[in-house]
Amino acid sequence: MSRTILHLDLDAFFCAVEENKNPALRNKAFAVGGKPNERGVVASCSYAARKFGVRSAMPISRALRLCPGLIIISSRHAQYSEASKSVMEHLYILTSWVEKISIDEAFLDISELTESPERIALGLQAGIRDELGLPSSIGIASNKLMAKIATEVGKKGAKGDKPPFALTIVPQGKEAQFLAPLPAEMLWGVGPKTGARLKGLGIGTIGDIASWPEEELIRQFGEYGRDMAKHAQGRDDRPVVTEHEIKSISQEVTFSSDIRDDKSINKSLVDLSAQVGRRLRKKSLAGTTIKLKIRWPDFKTLTRQTTLPNPTNQEKEIKETALKLLKKIRKSGQAVRLIGVGVTGLGKPIRQLELWQPESEKERKLQEVLNELKDKFGVNAIKQGN
Repeated sequence: MSRTILHLDLDAFFCAVEENKNPALRNKAFAVGGKPNERGVVASCSYAARKFGVRSAMPISRALRLCPGLIIISSRHAQYSEASKSVMEHLYILTSWVEKISIDEAFLDISELTESPERIALGLQAGIRDELGLPSSIGIASNKLMAKIATEVGKKGAKGDKPPFALTIVPQGKEAQFLAPLPAEMLWGVGPKTGARLKGLGIGTIGDIASWPEEELIRQFGEYGRDMAKHAQGRDDRPVVTEHEIKSISQEVTFSSDIRDDKSINKSLVDLSAQVGRRLRKKSLAGTTIKLKIRWPDFKTLTRQTTLPNPTNQEKEIKETALKLLKKIRKSGQAVRLIGVGVTGLGKPIRQLELWQPESEKERKLQEVLNELKDKFGVNAIKQGN
């Protein structure tokens, strides 16, 4: 079954957080890390510092020799963790299939999303930049291996001393072709020792690895040779693994230009409510609190919420509640930059009022049938009439 995997990497993350705290650092050569007299190392460095050859994991003492004017800032892990949490919340707006692999890196399985991968990626980058002031690079491919390498290729190909904001997409079926010219060291698991052994065998690129018989790679490198042969062809069947307890499900849209038309805004809210309801039902969840998020053209963001007497996963109830919230905070004709709908207070659906509320039960059954049809024929197969 084909998948679409998105890999997100926050560019010079610690430095970006520090620049948000102290804008005077922007365009300066600085590094986050330990003290030189305590054998400290560079945890992260600005792009201006990288021009001098400063790199992560480098001893601070050496970094100062390469860049005598380098500004050293002590790590503030609590702030980095808080910023990382905010980024992850953006990812969970897109999908619950998120695998966080470090404080500044994650995989998302976006296979079920209906928008094009490119639009999803650009919207995600813009949202993290506009709301959190953080730059990011993204790779998209058919599996985790390829998505991560795509991100690395995009970042390495960036020019200048600014964050790359790279976006690299590997078309399905072109994995081996994409990998072939890359250095063998870019393949997962190929460290300095393995890289040196490969060079000794006349292997310099991933394409060279792919051209070797698997049996010979196993003979040379043991069981890792089997993985190497598979990875060099761009094959990787590991799923996105998430242990995150789902606390909310939400959808939002940032308009390409500010929207004033009431009908267009209401329609967007209706569509978002349908997507949220569908995701809730697929997860066999329901929630008690409906949230509305809205951002004005000046980037001021408001959230409003209503708690219902009973949990729901029905788009009609979500939609009607969200529209009431919208009416309370937005004047007719008022421009909107972003709008979103979410449901929190999640748990398993409760159906205890069926005898007394037959219409609600009919609505639920109808939604189940519509859900099955949309799963089979696509989300646009059936639309609500006017």
